[in-house]
Amino acid sequence: MIIGVLAQKGGVGKSTLAVSLAVAHQQAGGQVAIIDLDPQRSAVVWGHLRGDDAPLVIEGSAPQLDRQLRTVQREGADLVVIDGPPRGGGGAAEAARLVDLVLIPCRPSALDLNALPATLAVAAGKRSAVVLNCCPPFGSWTAEAAEAIDVLGAERCPVTLGQRIAHARSVTSGRTAQELEPRSAAAAELTRLYRWCMETST
Repeated sequence: MIIGVLAQKGGVGKSTLAVSLAVAHQQAGGQVAIIDLDPQRSAVVWGHLRGDDAPLVIEGSAPQLDRQLRTVQREGADLVVIDGPPRGGGGAAEAARLVDLVLIPCRPSALDLNALPATLAVAAGKRSAVVLNCCPPFGSWTAEAAEAIDVLGAERCPVTLGQRIAHARSVTSGRTAQELEPRSAAAAELTRLYRWCMETST
């Protein structure tokens, strides 16, 4: 299975989501690789911080993406997570063409919601789902954002991710919330999201 985490707006938690899904698959006993197409190489930096521990993280290239996918799959990866580029980064359309599922992280803010149609256009023709991310614990923002996504006609992932400090704390050490705080709400949300992705693919 190939999952593309795509968003035409930066700062939505794309890289954190990509590495967290990869680690979730690894913890479930699978073999996983991350291909980083983002020019900022956040997933690659995370991999360097992690050291020699799996999962494999490689610098992606849009022209070579098809070949890179075949290579990591031949080497045993049964899940590949692509950390896609933001608008202008190049390669989002190529990534969308090759994946089985597109996840679109989106914070419950007007700016993020305004950028959604561009990403949905890139993912047209593929199974895609918007993942509400960094949702505050109080207020009506999340519910209002969910309504806005529904109005756009986009599929909305049933799992929402809260605004959790565990994500920032873990990424700086090359880990994920599931590893650093396995009993946290952040870890539970990521586990539910991973399971939903796997069930969606079957």
